[in-house]
Amino acid sequence: MENLVAIIIQLVSGALGGNAAGALMKKLSLGTVLNSILGIVGGGLGGQLLGALGVGTTTGGLDVASVIGSIAGGGAGGGVLIAIIGLIKNALGKKS
Repeated sequence: MENLVAIIIQLVSGALGGNAAGALMKKLSLGTVLNSILGIVGGGLGGQLLGALGVGTTTGGLDVASVIGSIAGGGAGGGVLIAIIGLIKNALGKKS
């Protein structure tokens, strides 16, 4: 059950991170809906990746350190995925 809570925190943080990244990087934004969806995906992947690498404390517990680690991993993962997808979209959209 604690792992499920950590994953939910990562997914919600990813959505928030994706929308924050879209707001900060207007040229890379994909719109609120796509920023949220990709942020959720990036949040889940980012949180799980950091946990697997042992970076941070995303062990799935409900202690403060684990929750903060899940928020950081999810938010960063969501923001990074928006940046990557936005860069790819912009690169493919430009005709040289």
